[in-house]
Amino acid sequence: METIDLQIADGVGTILLNRPESLNAWNRQFGDELLEAVRRVTDDDAVRAVCVRGAGRAFSSGADLRDNITGQELTPEGHPDVRTRLHEVYHPIIVGLRRMPKPVVAAVHGPAVGIGCSLALACDLIVASESAYFMLAFVNIGLVPDGGSSVFVPARAGMARAAEMAMLGERVPAARALDWGLINRVVADDAFDDHVRALTEGLAAGPTRSYAGTKRQLNNWLYARMDEQLELEADIQQEMAATGDFAEGVTAFIQKRAAGFRGA
Repeated sequence: METIDLQIADGVGTILLNRPESLNAWNRQFGDELLEAVRRVTDDDAVRAVCVRGAGRAFSSGADLRDNITGQELTPEGHPDVRTRLHEVYHPIIVGLRRMPKPVVAAVHGPAVGIGCSLALACDLIVASESAYFMLAFVNIGLVPDGGSSVFVPARAGMARAAEMAMLGERVPAARALDWGLINRVVADDAFDDHVRALTEGLAAGPTRSYAGTKRQLNNWLYARMDEQLELEADIQQEMAATGDFAEGVTAFIQKRAAGFRGA
């Protein structure tokens, strides 16, 4: 794999998002390789706990819009076919993390944006550095939350904060995310790596069948309708991909200017 690095040591499988030059933005290869990594750690009995983290200055900046413009498959109507990509790659990653019978820790430093934020929220525990922030930036290009974030944010932080993140598309700094209950811990930047290592190795040394049972309980109570919600996300996202606002949002992002949305 080229965009994802998978390392296994001391019972911990570390999935490293490894496109630092793009702040670990998701292109087609990245998504395919991340799905492969999730499947590998799920099936490997030597892996007792999993850590997802980013290389360089970011956890993940979300979808690689430049790559998606040139490489996006189209529907028969000529619109970006986001539904198929969500079904084939994004959803299996998110569902794979939630249903993996092992504890999964997101170690977030720098930005966790868009689908990168969704990825972090799909994990069981989220540890953030003081400089980290979380952002559902979909609305800024005329889209809606996907990757399960319309499930995870209200489950973790409540309806009011879910609406704020989804509709305003603003940064939520790590300290505020902790106060909201969106994440579990905030650690000083210079102590971050050591803290994550101690946490994940401690989990790997623990009662992993108990962790798996706990995940089943939480999934049943909080995420019993997740498959249905992911389907709804994909359907609405496909609707948004056919709008003029989405075309304008992406163009404005590429041109580094404010978008002029028209509600069309």
